[in-house]
Amino acid sequence: MKYRTLGRTGIRVSEIGFGTWGIGSGWGSRDDAEAIRALNLAFDQGINFYDTAMAYGSEPMLGKVFADRRDKVVIATKIPPKTSRWPVLDNEPASETFPASWIIECTDKSLKQMGTDYIDVQQFHAWADPYMEQGDWFEGVQKLKKQGKIRAWGVSVNDWDPYNSVRLIESGRCDCVQVIYNAFEQRPAEKLLPAARKHKVGIIVRVPFEEGILTGTIRPGHKFAKGDWRADHLTPQRLKAAEPHIQALEKLLDDTDKDLPTLALRFAMAHPAVSTVIPGMRRCKHVSANTAVSDLPAMGAQKVAQIEALKWDHGWQYPWSQKA
Repeated sequence: MKYRTLGRTGIRVSEIGFGTWGIGSGWGSRDDAEAIRALNLAFDQGINFYDTAMAYGSEPMLGKVFADRRDKVVIATKIPPKTSRWPVLDNEPASETFPASWIIECTDKSLKQMGTDYIDVQQFHAWADPYMEQGDWFEGVQKLKKQGKIRAWGVSVNDWDPYNSVRLIESGRCDCVQVIYNAFEQRPAEKLLPAARKHKVGIIVRVPFEEGILTGTIRPGHKFAKGDWRADHLTPQRLKAAEPHIQALEKLLDDTDKDLPTLALRFAMAHPAVSTVIPGMRRCKHVSANTAVSDLPAMGAQKVAQIEALKWDHGWQYPWSQKA
């Protein structure tokens, strides 16, 4: 496993991290025993970065698994909007979504749930650009840092919105930004990633597999397990629309990129602004496959350019997305 520095924080993180929403709730039946095995295997194979959120339901498991080696892992979590609505909209004031009192309350709750006295990376689980001039959220963040309850702070930007945190990055207030970036969703490379590199802000890449489409295992006709939220997102019509784009990527497979998950991960890791990529991993076989990608050489400029030419802004929204 290779390691990178999370922006200017000095925190060293595995270039492949562990996204833990899948071991929480909303992805079909839970298998806590397998999830615990996967977390332990990930640690043994060099993963030290684990991303969770209060909304995922996986904080207690992380705390339990790493209780005796807390200083050897980097745990990132997220504060939900106080309104419990995603994404936050520009017309929703920060005083309603992320007031300082809520930030402190949620951080204390996460600390208790994980049985730890500090969080390495605390994040807002949404962001709106007008918050730059609103509310007392920054005072709350500064207080938590001063108390030693959080080491770094950032935002997980709104789904499919690669532009609304650029001003925040340029302001110097945040340490890191989590964003959707993958072989299809390449818009962060236009402004957000260059800004992060310039201002030494860490980048956490989520959804590198486009909710499973970029693994090549979810094709037209796929049947989701009961309770898997993706059944309402990856509709038959959307899977049909995605198929020719998947087939175009499959033509780029070779002796190094032997399958689509490898291709997808190596592309997401190739941008110099990226600190870590956090695919969801619910089973040990996912851990083994994903960690093996870090042993491969970095993707070359020619292959990156070929994938860049296949970007696809599909315009899909998640089932929970509220409208302006």
